[in-house]
Amino acid sequence: MAESGEPGGGRAGGWRLANSTSSYLRSAAEQPIEWHPWGPEPFELARRTGRPILLDIGAAWCHWCHVMDEGTYADAEVAVLLRQHFIAVKVDRDEHPEIDRRYQRQVGALTGEGGWPLTAFLTPDGSVFLGGTYFPPTDGHGRPGFRRLLKEVARLWKDEPESAKHHAKQVQDALARMATRPGGTATTDEFVRAVRRRIHDSVDPVNGGFGDAPKFPHPTGVSFLLWDEFANAVAPSGERARAALDAMARGGIYDHIGGGFHRYSVDEGWHVPHFEKMASDNAALLSAYVEGGQRFGRDAYEETVRGIVGWVRGTLGDPAGGFGASQDADNAPGDDGGYFTWTRAQLRALLDPEEFRLFTRVFGVGSEGRMAEDPERNVLFRLMSIEEANEGSEIAGETAERKFASAVQKVRAARRLRPAPAVDHALYANLNGSMIRGFARAGAWLHDPTMLSDARRAADRFLRHAYRADRGVAHRLAGTTADGWGLLEDQVEFAAGLIELAGALPEPALLGPAAELLTLTDREFRGEDGLFRDLAPSLYDGAEIVKASPPSYPLEDSPHISANALAMLTFVRYAALTHDDGWREKASELLPPIARRIGEAGLFAAGSALAAGWLATPAVSVVIEGSGPRADELERTARGTYHPNAWVFRGAPPAPFGIPEPVATSAGATARALVCVGSSCRAPISDAETLVAAMREAGRSGPQ
Repeated sequence: MAESGEPGGGRAGGWRLANSTSSYLRSAAEQPIEWHPWGPEPFELARRTGRPILLDIGAAWCHWCHVMDEGTYADAEVAVLLRQHFIAVKVDRDEHPEIDRRYQRQVGALTGEGGWPLTAFLTPDGSVFLGGTYFPPTDGHGRPGFRRLLKEVARLWKDEPESAKHHAKQVQDALARMATRPGGTATTDEFVRAVRRRIHDSVDPVNGGFGDAPKFPHPTGVSFLLWDEFANAVAPSGERARAALDAMARGGIYDHIGGGFHRYSVDEGWHVPHFEKMASDNAALLSAYVEGGQRFGRDAYEETVRGIVGWVRGTLGDPAGGFGASQDADNAPGDDGGYFTWTRAQLRALLDPEEFRLFTRVFGVGSEGRMAEDPERNVLFRLMSIEEANEGSEIAGETAERKFASAVQKVRAARRLRPAPAVDHALYANLNGSMIRGFARAGAWLHDPTMLSDARRAADRFLRHAYRADRGVAHRLAGTTADGWGLLEDQVEFAAGLIELAGALPEPALLGPAAELLTLTDREFRGEDGLFRDLAPSLYDGAEIVKASPPSYPLEDSPHISANALAMLTFVRYAALTHDDGWREKASELLPPIARRIGEAGLFAAGSALAAGWLATPAVSVVIEGSGPRADELERTARGTYHPNAWVFRGAPPAPFGIPEPVATSAGATARALVCVGSSCRAPISDAETLVAAMREAGRSGPQ
């Protein structure tokens, strides 16, 4: 008789997942598959029984993960085959990014594809010998059926074990070759020029943004273009950054009823999105739209920024502080965006005739936003302005504005009555750090203390329950319990958030843990060539199979900024805030080996090229003195003016915030601004126009 816990013994189905901290794993607890959570037990069981491992990596927000769970893993024959021949392991990629990263690399080296769900077959020692992504239960979607695949893999494992081991070795050999492949450009300037050229080559001149379908936002690419225009006077960079921001804000990738951005667009015109909404995307886009607002004017993107913040607060916000991870695309099995889409009949039933006419024309109902599998359903996107939609009507412009606003409110109210897609409320340090950074930047730009308060509550909660000076910040926080120590992305994202919030408040107490996180990163995560590996073996509390695997170095943006690039930016940002140039030196030392390794990565090297730009662009500190309306105007102007690395203070900043010494600050009532660049400050400025010019001229010395 089989032992309890072995395949075919004890309880059947995915009961081992029932008490998981992951909502994605808990949702699979009732499946007929005998799932194991990640850990040493399934690998020991695989060794003892001589069976291969079936590894499934997915996430709560992943549409095709749900399709595979609801179809393939609900299939009785698939369950029998897995029970008879495999050990099945299920992983939440948000909960275990270090596991996902390693197996995405292995499957990618074998098949050239990746994504979620990730489906991999492993030897008992954890090496991939076969893999892919989504598989239907039977042949379809241009893919082999999972039943047939499982039978063939079981036969291969039994009859040709050496072939499976050979495939696994090929994967490891391919990864080794990738790690030692010749580097790219030799100098920093060449690296930046190569990235600029490739980013411009990837720009979609018709629809805005980068590349074709499926089209991702790439906010770091936008930030690089904004820096390039500022530092090097490359006008097309600014124009293309604005085109990308405008197109996304108008497109169906933005939720015009509930705020926030969906993950990506399935078409090149930004009309129809993949409907999941991610904390990672919205935090990064929040920062990008703040930068866009600083460069192109508050009116350009304030509505978008407030829409992101409103969705995050209402959907991901935790009452105790902090931000959840994601909102699902679907609200029921078989659904695809039903919560977010509308038919003309539904809208006609909600709106009066004038509201219906304006709403459907503004949002392009019946045009490019129709769902391919159900053309009656429409994604809302901004096809035209209210003024354009009102042409030919006898109602006045102000009345049209009111009618349109009324229509939006009615549609919003009706949508609240629909079953909403599930939300993953899990608290992760990397996502919260990124969101703290975005909220801090938005709050400072819009002079909104509630945004700063939200960021502060998230920071305080993690610092209280998930931070240790000698261990850094843990990846997961559930209530007051933290685990998942030793991951690079958590340290640099959270440090970046703390630094941005510290400068925006300003609050010196937040700089202590930020500095400790940077010091910990510099000490514990160093690997070959001085690069940062994605986990620190001395701190990591996960499974030995990951700790013992070859080091993994997050260097390319995918599509969000890589942890190594963000480390450089954070070092430079901290140095600008404290005038501790030792951190600039550390960033400078990190850049050459990164440039050599990813010099040909183009758009996916935008974060590292941006860091190179920051290193070449002197930081600016602006001190606003005095009181009254004129001082308030100077502060608003300084915070609303684009500079890639500027800090703004109302009055002389307290230690350890730094401005050049000696600086002739004044405690008087005269309203003036001191613009300090490098080690010197310019003559006091008393009018907003001169202040804008001074900040825009400061430090325009980037590499050409």
